[in-house]
Amino acid sequence: MAPESHPAPSHKIVAQKILVVTGISGAGKSTALQVLEDLGWEAIDNFPIRLLPDLLSKEECQVMPLAIGIDSRTRGFIPAELVARIKELAARDDLDVQTLFLDCASGEVARRYNETRRRHPMARGRPIGEGIRAERELLEPVRRWAEMVIDTTSFTSNDLQQAVRDRFASDAPQELTITVNSFGFARGMPPLADLVFDMRFLDNPHWVESLRAQTGLDPDVGAHIEKDPAFASNFARIRDLVLELIPHYEAQGRAYLTIAFGCTGGRHRSVYTTEKLALALQEAGRTPTILHRNLTARATDATEGQLGLAG
Repeated sequence: MAPESHPAPSHKIVAQKILVVTGISGAGKSTALQVLEDLGWEAIDNFPIRLLPDLLSKEECQVMPLAIGIDSRTRGFIPAELVARIKELAARDDLDVQTLFLDCASGEVARRYNETRRRHPMARGRPIGEGIRAERELLEPVRRWAEMVIDTTSFTSNDLQQAVRDRFASDAPQELTITVNSFGFARGMPPLADLVFDMRFLDNPHWVESLRAQTGLDPDVGAHIEKDPAFASNFARIRDLVLELIPHYEAQGRAYLTIAFGCTGGRHRSVYTTEKLALALQEAGRTPTILHRNLTARATDATEGQLGLAG
């Protein structure tokens, strides 16, 4: 009887993750690399482009993910050559290569450099605006090539750190992490919200003297909002929409979802609606995190009337 034959075991190649981090000077490359390092990536900044093939030779590659910072200050930086090198590396079956481009509006870049009193790398001997424009033109081919672009114009350093964690944390939970937060339009939009609902169409408790000092966490404020004829039906639509969308976000592989409710000052209507939606999510088996950005802000008539939407 002939011996049984068994197929030879297949050895699946584990591709090393390579992330090229580039972008406009002042957009936050150093911050992004620091966060990636904290997440367990090996991070190298301003690495010469001509040495990339040597760095990523098959003998040198390891399983640890590698983030490589490259920008206009990098020795030998030529956008076309960078894109060509990335294409060559991406063709290898032992590498998983992606490019992250950090962008920022020119006016904000100028403000950041003026604030830190640093010189823009391409503005030596000329106005900073000219240097920024020159760099933007130089980097445009790389921006078009990049799979991921993060615009940090309205980001704080913490916002950028969170955005990088959301995208690259290797231990990100498989279940969708949901955050529901309230905010005041008078104090600026939240930069990382995926879904934003404007609750300023509801009657504003601020203009009720007995409710002004209270917040959406207080029962009397909640009762006032519930009495508004526009509340119940519109909240039901928002709740049903969110519950319907969540499985679709999960199907797309999303790890994080931020839902924001805004009113004028961020203390009454948005707070109450945030709490009510969070309860609905809990009843649906979810475990949302609740954040109230402007809950402790001082209530003033000037703030509540700033946008002309007092009621």
